[in-house]
Amino acid sequence: MDRQQEFVLRTVEERDIRFVRLWFADVLGGLKSVAIAPAELEGAFAEGIGFDGSAIEGLARRSEADMIARPDPSTFQVLPPRQSDGGTKVARMFCDVLAPDGEPALADSRNVLKRTLSRAAERGFTFYTHPEVEFYLFQGSPADSIGDGRGPVHPPVPVDTMGYFDHVPGGAGHDFRRAAISVLESMGISVEFSHHESGPGQNEIDLRYADALTTADNVMTFRTVVKEVALEQGIYATFMPKPLVDQPGSGMHTHLSLFEGDRNAFHEPGAQYELSTTARHFIAGLLRHAPETSLLTSQFVNSYKRLWGGAEAPSDVAWGHNNRSGLVRVPRYKPGKAQSARVEHRGIDAAANPYLAFAVLLAAGLKGIEEEYPLADGVDEDVSLLSALERRAMGITPLPASLDHAITLTEGSELVAETLGESMFEHVLRNKRAEWVDYRAQVTPFELRRFLPWL
Repeated sequence: MDRQQEFVLRTVEERDIRFVRLWFADVLGGLKSVAIAPAELEGAFAEGIGFDGSAIEGLARRSEADMIARPDPSTFQVLPPRQSDGGTKVARMFCDVLAPDGEPALADSRNVLKRTLSRAAERGFTFYTHPEVEFYLFQGSPADSIGDGRGPVHPPVPVDTMGYFDHVPGGAGHDFRRAAISVLESMGISVEFSHHESGPGQNEIDLRYADALTTADNVMTFRTVVKEVALEQGIYATFMPKPLVDQPGSGMHTHLSLFEGDRNAFHEPGAQYELSTTARHFIAGLLRHAPETSLLTSQFVNSYKRLWGGAEAPSDVAWGHNNRSGLVRVPRYKPGKAQSARVEHRGIDAAANPYLAFAVLLAAGLKGIEEEYPLADGVDEDVSLLSALERRAMGITPLPASLDHAITLTEGSELVAETLGESMFEHVLRNKRAEWVDYRAQVTPFELRRFLPWL
């Protein structure tokens, strides 16, 4: 037994932890959980916990149903007590999903990211990420809008009517952010900033830089904490990319950087924007492979309502220095802070599976470095204001306009297939095709309003 496992077992005993929740993600980034008693924890470390993998979205076929969840002791964290639990002490750990022979499951999201990080490590790189997570807070519950699923759907009602950076003393968002951040930091998840976003009831909480695997685990925890704190306050939170027709969508703008030991591989003194050749190739990789990786960074049919809904959401493959209208932004360099040199990917939305999204972005960037992709000139203008002719002249191409379009582009992507592995690649495509078929079959309120009266 290693020292981390011993630490977990000792902490569980000393702090009288009554249940340990073992967490992992399905192909969509949905959180799965099984609770075990402390007496079972030593066995879980040694042998894992068996479960039916075929019952988890995208994890295994029925002929390969037996799976094992083995907890990663480095992710152990005590959860804050909830009033509804009567103060019962509970902890959580993320798991690696294994096949019965002990090998990593090919369709485990966390393992996909770990494999890609290993590729980067072979080149001497550590991949760091810093997400800015947006979400909406609405009154009541989702049932108030969707009912039983058979009647009319009503727009959700935001908890306030405020806008970007508005300070609302005693408001629902203000109280919510304070409570959510307290919970996150009590779990060792550091928060850098928080504020009201542009939409009514829309908020943003930014997590601090960490290695990509830690960040992905933190995002999964973050989404759970945000939803549970909202429920305790009698409201609900959603990470749906575009919940309101006439308001901004919710993104997860993510800052990316590569380090070689303690040196930021993206920084080069004296270069344009202080940006190294490695960084420029990395950006070129992000851009060249953006259309085919969009299915992982914007994975739902609703995601494309955000991308093509304006309000600074990127719909074109372009980059710029401190330009928030493109897919990739290079933040302004701060003198004397070489460690903070980075690039920001603005295409990821708040509902993405963070393990798969980070994996394909890293793979695209590494491909750019390995193949030495050239980087076209950055764009200074607001891309959304350029005409189609101007965009063509500047070599700016669009991102997929729909989930169907994204599926088609991903189907032919060698990069995504190699990154995800055959099993996960097939599961993603199968799930997304089914989602598109279901969506395509709907008769929407828009169609009824526009066509029913006169056709």
